[in-house]
Amino acid sequence: MEKVILIADDNKDIVDILKLYTQKEGYKPVCAFDGEQALKLFKEHNPSMILLDVMMPKINGFDVCKQIRQISNVPIIMVTAKSEEADKILGLDIGADDYVLKPFSPREVMTRIKAVLRRVTDDVADEKTKMIDISGLHIDMNSYEASVNGKLVVLTKKEIEILWMFATNAGKVFTRDHLLENIWGYEYFGDTRTVDTHIKRIRTKLDLDDSVNFDIKTIWGVGYKFEKK
Repeated sequence: MEKVILIADDNKDIVDILKLYTQKEGYKPVCAFDGEQALKLFKEHNPSMILLDVMMPKINGFDVCKQIRQISNVPIIMVTAKSEEADKILGLDIGADDYVLKPFSPREVMTRIKAVLRRVTDDVADEKTKMIDISGLHIDMNSYEASVNGKLVVLTKKEIEILWMFATNAGKVFTRDHLLENIWGYEYFGDTRTVDTHIKRIRTKLDLDDSVNFDIKTIWGVGYKFEKK
């Protein structure tokens, strides 16, 4: 059965080239040219992946992503001309799985699509075992929920995935490059500060004070590790 890829961008030339490349890779593209149409086609086609432009008419890509995340964990790759770090982080923080900056190589986009879809497939295959309790931290990857000492902590999809990698490998040091490659699912082309930003947000949300029996330690010059107290 063909995997449906929803391509949402108000630039017809970009839509045409992404449509061509996704078809060559065996996917079935459906195309939207504004945010309202993107949401409509999402509900109609239940796509396996969404390529979502940020600057679209009627409803921008960020708001489309937010609305979709309220009801679905479908993989979303933001496609944007914006290069500011804050915009990249915003897209990831509201639930996007990846982002691509214009101008881009269509082959790079295809590589990222395959990597994200492969990771999602692996997650489904392993979902029965994806639960852990360690030092008061509970993570359930089936529902993408986490709690500390019984108190629910609201984390984004990426934050949960990072925390899961740490908790299931307590004591192991992860470099920023390793986290980027394994969490984002490909050899990352962006700035490793993305990892630092996510770690900072995770620490803030977990409220790692003396009442918590674990910590996320910075190993200067190397990376980070999960440590039981």
